[in-house]
Amino acid sequence: MANVVVLEFKAKAEDSEPQNRPVLIIGQHSNLQQVNWNQLKGKLQPVVSKEVWQSALSALNPNPTDNCALYLNHAAVAALPSRVSRHNSPSSAHFLSRLVRTCLPGGTNRCILMVCERSDVFASACAIARAFPTFSRRSASSRRTEKKLVTVEFVIVGQDNGPLNLAALECISNAADGVRLAARIVDTPCNEMNTDNFLDEIKTVGTELNITPVIIRGEELKHKGFGGIYGVGKAAVHPPALAVLSHMPDGATQTIAWVGKGIVYDTGGLSIKGKTAMPGMKRDCGGAAAILGAFRATVKQGFKDNLHAVFCLAENSVGPTATRPDDIHTLYSGKTVEINNTDAEGRLVLSDGVVYASKDLSADIILDMATLTGAQGIATGKYHAAVMTNSEQWEAACVRAGRSSGDMTHPLVYCPELHFSEFTSAVADMKNSVADRENATSSCAGLFIGSHLGFDWPGVWVHVDIASPVHSGERATGFGVALLMALFGQASDDPMLNKVSPLGMPNAASGDQMNRDCKRRKLI
Repeated sequence: MANVVVLEFKAKAEDSEPQNRPVLIIGQHSNLQQVNWNQLKGKLQPVVSKEVWQSALSALNPNPTDNCALYLNHAAVAALPSRVSRHNSPSSAHFLSRLVRTCLPGGTNRCILMVCERSDVFASACAIARAFPTFSRRSASSRRTEKKLVTVEFVIVGQDNGPLNLAALECISNAADGVRLAARIVDTPCNEMNTDNFLDEIKTVGTELNITPVIIRGEELKHKGFGGIYGVGKAAVHPPALAVLSHMPDGATQTIAWVGKGIVYDTGGLSIKGKTAMPGMKRDCGGAAAILGAFRATVKQGFKDNLHAVFCLAENSVGPTATRPDDIHTLYSGKTVEINNTDAEGRLVLSDGVVYASKDLSADIILDMATLTGAQGIATGKYHAAVMTNSEQWEAACVRAGRSSGDMTHPLVYCPELHFSEFTSAVADMKNSVADRENATSSCAGLFIGSHLGFDWPGVWVHVDIASPVHSGERATGFGVALLMALFGQASDDPMLNKVSPLGMPNAASGDQMNRDCKRRKLI
């Protein structure tokens, strides 16, 4: 993939005239007005004067955004929304990605000057990273050999407005790399990102972090009782797998497991998708991709608790050995599942994954992330992931972490006593798809996964459905990386991740409300 944009974060970008290095200055209108001209003139003079800059600011009228050219197609200023609602991120992360894509001048050496408060730096960096996807198979781009560089400099306004230190720059750089890694995997089609290739990505991250992955694959899955993963992927040319990366530092106080759905392609199986529903199903590995990107960035920043990344990899294919509707599979939990819809496969692989995290990894906190249901987009929309959890405190923490990271979330109904009867089977412990598709289907899909842990499981279980936010148009977003890094930020050695964590935010719950084992590190 030649001609990929290199993204660099710097405390101070070198001064340069816009003709030599085009520049985009971006921020909320009120923040842009706080910037001293001396902080800008080295990037705008002589072609843009102080008077032109002030006139441009006066002309901006964001509704919700606005932009203005400062000098031909070499310099521009863009304004983010002046205020956001309580369910949006204060960073306006989605608007920021959009403005960078549309307003950044062209060229091979460009600069983005991001003006924001310190609390929005992390979310802004991840949003900027989303604007520069790395996967392309366009023949013209492969023939270009010039290096494209975008330098991002932050100008901090408000309280605590000093420059970013090297530790903060390293944190946002690793987070941005994680976002772009996840997006690249999701953008890559299955002929290049099958289960073999995904395992190679996991091994590459493991090598970088000096971690050897545990891999259970093919017939071994069947012999060890992983009926969900094996049943979904057994018809594919490339066999299914369960892979685990484990970070186990000295002094850990608890064990956390992130479990990702990695369906590298979803035809729907024998309950096959239609010709308009199947394109885009390369994205069904978005949960596993986000967990890989987040695990890489989180461990590189220093993580003080045990952290396991569990990848449930399969291709839901059609063939002589494909699972049939009416087949009954025994999952790793020991529970039997009557298949009434082979296109409800993600919950099968994740059920094996979360039970493995509980039984074999002794996890205290299990979070699964998946592009699980099309109904998620109806329930919480294109910008907010749907969250379900057995813990009210973690539900609130996910919402707070979503706002601070830019990967926004909103709760689903958690009510197993009303909804789990949708899976009633006459011949097995449960079916894998609901009887009534008008009854909280995204919630029911999450409950299916939780049922294999058991609704009385004493640990924390969080389910995150990212089916719609995983992409914007035809491009992957790397959604989930920033959310995971922020949600578990209190277990990090990094001050910036501490700050964007639920405990680091204003109005975070007090320690008295946590009701947790005092020996365990508080995360929310």
